[in-house]
Order: sequence, then C-alpha cells, then structure tokens
Amino acid sequence: MQNFIYYTPTKLIFGENAISHLVESLKPYGKRVLLTYGGGSIKKIGLYDKVLELLSDFEVYELSGIEPNPKYDPSVLDGVAICKEHKIDVVLAVGGGSVLDCSKAICAGALYDGDPWDLITYKVKAKTALPLVDILTLAATGSEYDSGGVISRTETNDKIGYMDELLFPRVSILDPKYTYSVSKRQTAAGTADAINHVIEQYFAKDTSILTDGMCEATIKSLMKNVVIALEDPTNYKARAELMVDCSLACNGILSIGNSGSGWPCHGIEHALSGYYNITHGEGLAIITPHWMKHILNDNTLERFVSYGVNIFGIDKNLDKYEIANKAIKATSDFFKSINIPMTLREVGIDDSRLQEMAHHIAINEGLENAYAPLNEKDILEILKASL
Repeated sequence: MQNFIYYTPTKLIFGENAISHLVESLKPYGKRVLLTYGGGSIKKIGLYDKVLELLSDFEVYELSGIEPNPKYDPSVLDGVAICKEHKIDVVLAVGGGSVLDCSKAICAGALYDGDPWDLITYKVKAKTALPLVDILTLAATGSEYDSGGVISRTETNDKIGYMDELLFPRVSILDPKYTYSVSKRQTAAGTADAINHVIEQYFAKDTSILTDGMCEATIKSLMKNVVIALEDPTNYKARAELMVDCSLACNGILSIGNSGSGWPCHGIEHALSGYYNITHGEGLAIITPHWMKHILNDNTLERFVSYGVNIFGIDKNLDKYEIANKAIKATSDFFKSINIPMTLREVGIDDSRLQEMAHHIAINEGLENAYAPLNEKDILEILKASL
C-alpha cells in the first residue's frame, strides 16, 4: 500500500427534500449569490423556481447556458466577470458535472487578477477561491464530491483536467428525485463515465483487498442500477444508489493507498471531446474495451483475471487469457446493452484527424507514465481500433 494524503471536506446532504438545507448551507458565506446552470432543464422540473423561492432574501445573479464539456470562453470568463462586477460571495451550481466543473473554475478565477487560464493550466496556483455550493441533477462525474473539473478551450482543442483543494464544494445537495427526468441517453452515458472512473483506479500495479472490493462493488452496483433506472426512471432506490456510486467513484476513496494509473482512457477521451465535442461518457465507453485489448499482456493479465472473475463472475478455472478476453467482451457487451454507441464513427468521428489527436494526446496527457505505458503509436492504434 502506497503512502497517501486523503482529504474530502465536502458536506454531502443526501435524500428526498435535501434542498430544504439550501438556505442554511449558503448563509455562512454571504448574500450575493451567482446561480449557475445549463440549458434550462432545471426550469422544466421546477427546480429553478424552487431555488429562487428559497433565496428570496439573497441577491441572486445568474449564469445560464453552460454546455456539456464546459467552455472556457464564454462560460468561465463570463462567470468570472459577473463575480468581479457584483462582488459575489458564493457560487451556487445547479446541474450536472459540467455546471459544477465550470463553476469551480469560476470560483478560482473570480479572486485572481490574471487570466484564469493560468490557473487551469497550473501556471499559477490559486491562493484563494469563492465557496461553492451545489444541487446535483445528474449522476455521473462525481464533481460534487471532489476538487476537480474539466474545462475545454475550443480554439486550441484543449480539454484540461484541473484540480485544486480550494475547489471542493463546501456543501453538495443530492436528491435522487432531481435525476428522474434525465434522459435515457444521459443516464447511460453518466453511468459509463462513473464505471470508467472506477476502472481507471482498479487497473493499477499496487492495490489492496480493500480497494479492489470497493471498486468491484461500485461497478456491480452501477451496472445493476442503471438497467433498473433505464426501465423505470422514477425508481428511487436505483436512482439513489447510482447517485452515491457516482459521488464516490471519483473522489479518491476507491483507490486510497493504490499506486496511480495515469487515467489513460480519460487522457484519450479528452482529445475526442476536445476536438469533436462528443458526450464524455460515450467516448469513454467506446475507448475502454479497445484500451483493454491493447494493454492485455503477461504483465497486466492478473488484473484482468480479477476484474473478470470478481465483477462478471467468469469461471476462475478457465485459462487466464480466456478469462481476460471474456471480461473485455463483457465490458463492451454491457455498454452495448444500455444503448451506448460503441464506435467513433457512430458519434461522428472519422479517421481524418486520428494522427493529429494521437500526437496531441501523447504530448499533453503524460500517458507514457500510465499503468500500461502508451506512446503516440499505441494511442493511434487504440483510436483506429475504436473506429
């Protein structure tokens, strides 16, 4: 087991009518609130009106239209400008992971005098940040319980993962009922995202019985409950378990004491959605089985055996390579079963920019240090296999 420092200061308020704690969650930070949200789904489900009703004693400003794969320009820059102009005290993010990711960058940029991109790219370390409170409406990224986010810059095709301890939400309000209206496509993609978060931590050289067990249970829970939620979108138990699974999948507890993996599938997918703006979870689902096939060898075999036996129940007495290949196929078959597109061409990506993306990934993502090291040639082969 590796040395570690584990820190998660976020208060989770979970359950039906958790929003009743909103006012008490915001009050300690001040009266001037920036409300951030996406395309308007919170208005359709009545959440927007409920939030404004509860915040009648606050001074509320709004930033709407935050897109999936949130953009530095305009969303982050617009949010920072609002915060500076109106001397915002606290940011309230209402939505899914993209809204939260964008809001974290805004919280840091609002109290920085330079270009916020300096912070996102680690040229400068933030000294302080505005407090963030959120109301989650989509189970997927785990941004409600971690200190990170991903921001895209369209003009350079960059999609940057950005982490800072200052950016943990102070309070995250999680009511599974707010996910009832999430579409089947987004429910499936969000689950695929969370499953890959766990896989990225599971495939490491140094793990433990504890972390393996937590990872395996989380993947099995995600796989079981997404099927229920897709068939019955208002099944509270399934939506609730998915929400907690996703929150825990990306905050570090599932890999506590493990060696790092480099998160290679995320490194590759960041280019896909940076260049083509595809849905993150779908991109991960497409890439993951092909990454698995590419890295399967004598050095990684035992991890695949554990994965196949303990998650999919494959007969442990079979030949080890047979177990591994069955596990990879089971992964792909599961994603297909929840109607996720499983080729790049299905999401509008052809072979015209694969070489360019492979080079971009090799230069920017550091995958030569991943669990199974990947160079530009390896990355290109995985992308070609994913077509």
